[in-house]
Amino acid sequence: MDILKRNHVTVLGSGEQTLVFGHGFGCDQEMWRLVAPRFADRYRVVLFDYVGAGLSQLDQYDPAKYGSLTGYSRDLLDVMEALELRDAVFVGHSVSSMIGAMASIQRPEYFDRLVMVGPSPRYLNDLPGYYGGFDRDDIDELLEMMQLNFSGWASYMAPAAMQNGDRRELSDELERQFASRDPRIARQFAEVTFYSDCRDILGEVQTPTLILQCAEDSIAPLEVGDYLHKHLNGSTLNRMTAKGHYPQLSQPDETFERIDHYLAGL
Repeated sequence: MDILKRNHVTVLGSGEQTLVFGHGFGCDQEMWRLVAPRFADRYRVVLFDYVGAGLSQLDQYDPAKYGSLTGYSRDLLDVMEALELRDAVFVGHSVSSMIGAMASIQRPEYFDRLVMVGPSPRYLNDLPGYYGGFDRDDIDELLEMMQLNFSGWASYMAPAAMQNGDRRELSDELERQFASRDPRIARQFAEVTFYSDCRDILGEVQTPTLILQCAEDSIAPLEVGDYLHKHLNGSTLNRMTAKGHYPQLSQPDETFERIDHYLAGL
């Protein structure tokens, strides 16, 4: 199988070190278009789509394989193996942060650093000890909406996640991204994402990590960033001024600068 075609892999630039960018739920590699190419003058830059997203080969989607985040971490490792990457920096947005963490535990030699943008190890609240931002009823209703009215779900979810009400074009773009997904695949990925619990693996992550925590993030609140920083060895917590869950769209300059500054300090 041609992994590079399966996952619609794009390679930009050149350099001694490679940056791999992973997209979050409901999106594809285009979400990084304002940030990733800016690294191509000094790094080799790799973008890809998880199977089921973007221009990946949809006929390779297996509901059993992608019934957990393990299937998505396998996609990431497949791409890195196909390109023979070692000591790469993985930049993961949202659920891709935990996918990258899982992959780094399995093959630590592939990873030099992890950069987590808007990460969460657990979206559901587990009170009193853990606040993830969502009650189970919230997620159940979200999944039911996806089942009954997929376009309605996309138009509801996009502005709530983007959190930039004065910039309608941002939520419109996100809505188009959401709505363009295969509804069956998107709903399963949503279920896998929002019901996942990666808290028990955090202690196994040995790769130094930058946590980029956004302001007013309805998907990954401030408490989640604090929790990750406490439980990830060798982590750096960096609070952004960017609002919402998609700083690579709403504040690409800040997103680039925060990542670049972190990597420059290595």
